[in-house]
Amino acid sequence: MNISKKSVSYKEAITEIEEILSKLENNELDVDELSEKVKRVSQLVTLCKEKLHSTEEEIDKILKEMDNNYK
Repeated sequence: MNISKKSVSYKEAITEIEEILSKLENNELDVDELSEKVKRVSQLVTLCKEKLHSTEEEIDKILKEMDNNYK
C-alpha cells in the first residue's frame, strides 16, 4: 500500500486520517481492518510530515532570498 507523494495531497491525507480515526473512535472497524488502517494512517502521517518539512524548507529559502535582495 505505497502512496506516492503526487497521488495524495496534504489535505486529502489529513481528511483520510480523520475518517479512519473517527471509525476507530466509534468502533466501526473490525479486527480484520484494524491492522490495515493503522498502517495506512502511519503512511499518511509520514507523507504529511514530509510535505510539511519540504514546505518549511521552501519558505526558509524564499525568506533568505528576500532578505539577501534587500541588503
